[in-house]
This record gives sequence, C-alpha cells and structure tokens, in this order.
Amino acid sequence: MERELPSINIEGTDFLVDINKVELREKDNPVNTISIYEMRDVEDGYAFDYSLQDKNIPSLISNGREILVKIPELVVLDPAGMAEKYKLSLEELKNKTDFDLMVDQTAFDDRIQKGMLPTIEIQGHIFYVDIRMDMLRPKDDFMSRGIVFDEIDHYFSEEANAYIIPYNPKTREFQELDYDSILEFPKDLIAVQFPFQRELDPIGWNRNGGWNIKEDLKRIGLKSHFEAKTIPWKETYLPQMITENLKVLKEKSIKEGLENKPVSSSKKEQGNKGRKM
Repeated sequence: MERELPSINIEGTDFLVDINKVELREKDNPVNTISIYEMRDVEDGYAFDYSLQDKNIPSLISNGREILVKIPELVVLDPAGMAEKYKLSLEELKNKTDFDLMVDQTAFDDRIQKGMLPTIEIQGHIFYVDIRMDMLRPKDDFMSRGIVFDEIDHYFSEEANAYIIPYNPKTREFQELDYDSILEFPKDLIAVQFPFQRELDPIGWNRNGGWNIKEDLKRIGLKSHFEAKTIPWKETYLPQMITENLKVLKEKSIKEGLENKPVSSSKKEQGNKGRKM
C-alpha cells in the first residue's frame, strides 16, 4: 500500500511533496508540478518566484502577480520518505541536510578536501577530467595530447546527451576523420561516448565558471569515476556519410566515363554506309 504523501500549502493551494520525483505536485491538478531542481538553494531550504495565476514558477508569458516563496528542505517536509529513500532510521536522519543525502559525500570530500580529480576509463586507460586545462588528460602518458574539449565541441550529440568521438586507442587521442572522402569504417579508430564536462566534474565546472561549488550538485550528482562506452561504428552517423560519399564517387565515375568514351566510327565511315533500300 502506497503511503500518503505529505503536503505543503502555498498561497492557498495544496501541493504534495514527492521526494522520489523531487517535486511539488498540485493536489487537485497533478499535471501542475514544480521541480525542486528549478528552485534556488537558500539557508535551510529552497526559494523560488511563484505566479499566483499559474500556481507555478513564472514563465516568459506569465501575467499577474508574483511573489517570492521559501520552503523547508525535503528532510523537514518529508522526513519519513527521505529516511526510507536513503535507507536511514529517523534517528540517523536527524541533523542531516538534503545535500548530505542527495550528494555522495565521499566523492565530495575527495574532490574538495583531497583535491582529487574525477577519472574516466577509455578502452582500459585512465584519464583525468581536468576542467582547468579543458581536457581529458591521460594518466602516466605524457606523449599523448589527450582529448581537448574545445576540439570535440561539434561532436556533442543532443540525442545521446553526450560526446561521441572518433578515438585512437594507440595514441590515446581524439582523431578527426576526413568526412568528405571516407568510404569505409576506420580500422585503427573506435567511437567512444562519454558525458559533458559539467556531468564529469560539476565542481570543477562551477569553479571555472565562478559559481558556487555546490551549484546543481543535487540534480547532477557527483561521481569520482566514469567509464566511457564503446559505440559500434554502424550505430553512429558514419554509415550515412559513407553511403553519401560512395554515391558521389559513383556519379563522378559515370560522368568521367561518359566524357572519355571513344567514338566508334568516324563521320566518313558513317557516310559510306549509304542508305538502306
């Protein structure tokens, strides 16, 4: 049996507190939701602008009066739910904050107190996620240039929400392809997929951008290690490009063949044949 969710009243409207979806959901209109992640972190809770007309965070087309609303943390709004979600007793939950529960504290301590950079494994080799140097820096390989984020910007896939790049396992580097002439899958390169910088190292991303180091950590999460995925070439954009290049090459060959085709008989020979009676 599902437990009854606690609620909070905002300017006369009751909202259910759903800690699993991390949102407030209007009790009488369940499609109207307010994500906790869209709110601002403030001391002892969250704050957000609230449209009295929309009963939500104002949109660009919202009209009417807006007010600033502040709500307590989820550990206060639904202590039983948070204790169950994070497998703690109510006694253990005491003095805990949302940040304590929603962000990996070991990974946070490693990054802040010990200064450890996150790592990612690509084809068996470890790379450091170095936001300051704008790259994935290969461990113990000073001959490799590694993977520079600025050079792979155009390889970010909106569909996969990740980078999918051609990678040379021997040099441990990103290697650009000649898309205008490629006719087959590259034999020495593989396609690898890994997250955007902000997900790989949100603390480094925040520092580099001048934001609070805890910004968005509850939403993004914090990990010390990642593993890149190897993607078969047939599941990338490459088959389409190869098909197009082969088509262009075939059309070019046909055109050149027609231009260079020898004449089978001269006009003189054609004239001597005469007309059939």
